[in-house]
Amino acid sequence: MTERSFSERMANFDENYPVILEEMARAAADSGREAGDITLLAATKTVPLEVINHAIGRGLSCIGENRVQELLEKYDGLDKGHCDVQFIGRLQTNKVKYLVGKVSCIQSLDSMKLAREISRLSSAAGLVTQVLVEVNIGREENKGGVLPEALLEFVDEARQLPGLHISGLMAIPPVCVNKTELCGYFSAMRQYYVDIAAKRLDNVSMDRLSMGMSSDFPEAIRCGANMVRVGSSLFGPRQTPRP
Repeated sequence: MTERSFSERMANFDENYPVILEEMARAAADSGREAGDITLLAATKTVPLEVINHAIGRGLSCIGENRVQELLEKYDGLDKGHCDVQFIGRLQTNKVKYLVGKVSCIQSLDSMKLAREISRLSSAAGLVTQVLVEVNIGREENKGGVLPEALLEFVDEARQLPGLHISGLMAIPPVCVNKTELCGYFSAMRQYYVDIAAKRLDNVSMDRLSMGMSSDFPEAIRCGANMVRVGSSLFGPRQTPRP
């Protein structure tokens, strides 16, 4: 990427960041909460390290990467002292070893096989890894996630593993034709979140309900999200990935 492209994406962030924060604050108020109750996680897939660190310098405090290899390429250069780093993409068990100890949270726990590997490697390192259980709220075959009807049983089994802590839920709803349909998915996720929290299960804290992206984060906040994952609305359109 050229220096000009870096500058353009930095300028995009500088222009978009305060606008998104204002939108988040309005949506939070609509849901009876404060702006500070909502965490903005910047989805940094294909965003260059220089642009990410520029954003951190402007106040961004949480980022999420979708791809393990891309995270590893950026990791050493990230301004981690001023920013929380999480993993938000679909994760294969053979890649867990690259994340344990590097990210504060894995947001895409969707199988017991993956849970057991996170547990094994975290325990071996003397760590506890925070995880969010991904819910396939739309029951889409092409997406990861635990089916809603299996969610409680999954949480109950995963919470008993050492080396991980279930900190909440994450979801990516299907593409919807209208906001009413979209909010139906978000509201269902909020209810699962509330129901699980009410059970007060050991090793389950339900601190985060991560849902909503660039196209729908205000609706997600109004329906109860307390973390939104925003990428293109912050940095501009994604660049073509490197081969």
